[in-house]
Amino acid sequence: MDSQIAKAVQLKYQPVALMWSDEKPSDSMQFAEGKWGCVMWLIVHAAKGKAAVADRKTFGCFGGGVGLGFGNQYKNFPGGEEGFCHFLSSGNAERKGGIEVAEKIKPFMTKESYDNFLHGERYIKSPELVKKFIKAMPLVEIPSNYVVFRPLSDIDSSKEKPQTIIFFVNPDQLSALVVLANYGHGDNENVIIPFAAGCQTIGIFPYREAKSKNPRAIVGLTDLSARVYVRKQLGESNFMTFSVPFSLYEEMEKNVAGSFLERHTWQSLLS
Repeated sequence: MDSQIAKAVQLKYQPVALMWSDEKPSDSMQFAEGKWGCVMWLIVHAAKGKAAVADRKTFGCFGGGVGLGFGNQYKNFPGGEEGFCHFLSSGNAERKGGIEVAEKIKPFMTKESYDNFLHGERYIKSPELVKKFIKAMPLVEIPSNYVVFRPLSDIDSSKEKPQTIIFFVNPDQLSALVVLANYGHGDNENVIIPFAAGCQTIGIFPYREAKSKNPRAIVGLTDLSARVYVRKQLGESNFMTFSVPFSLYEEMEKNVAGSFLERHTWQSLLS
C-alpha cells in the first residue's frame, strides 16, 4: 500500500500498519516470553522495514500489554495495581510490603527500574490520582491473538485492513498532518494529545477513536520514558508519533491532492 501522505511530507521512516491477527507473520521480531521490552521498539522495527509482533505473553511490559489491548495488565504488576499506582507516582518504599516486593524483583530489574519502583517515576502526583488515571483509560481486550506491526508498503489493501496507521514525524511534518486531519471537516478538534504511555497512544486510544462516528488522530511520544527508548533506536530525539484510525487515514489520503501540501508554504518547509 503506497501512502500519498508519506510522499507529500517526505517521511524519513515508513508509515507503520498496526494489525490484529490470529496468525504471526514469519520472520517477525518478537520479545521473548516474560522478558522486558518497550513496545515502541517493535514499532520502530516496522518503520525500518521489518515486521514485529506481540501477544498476551510477549508484550514487553505491563503498560505495553495495556497499550496494545490485552486488558488491564496493571493488575499483574509487582504488588498488583496498587504497586503500579505507587510506581507511577510517589514510589513503593513507604507502602506496606513495598520493600519486600522490591527485594523479590530486584534480581530481574535494572538499577534504574528498581529505583523507580521504590521511589516512583513521579509522572502523576499521587497514587490516588493514578487510580483515576487508570479508570479513565480506554482499556480493551482485543479479539485476536496478536498485534502485528508491518511497514505500510507491505500491506495489500485489497486483502487486509489495518486498525491504525502510525507515522514518525518531526515538528514540521506533525504540523502538516494536524492540518490534513482537519482539512475536510469544517471544525478544529480532530487531533488529540492524551496523557498516556507511548504504546497507548498508538494502541488503545486509536482503537477507541476508530469506533467513533468522527474518529480523531492521536499525537504521541509525549511519554518521556518512551522518548528515551526511541532515541536509542533512531539516534535522534525530534520525533513524535501521529496515529490515525484507518478510516481517517483513508480520508486524509484522498485529501492530499489539491491541498496545501501542493502549495508554496508547505513546499518551503521541505527545502
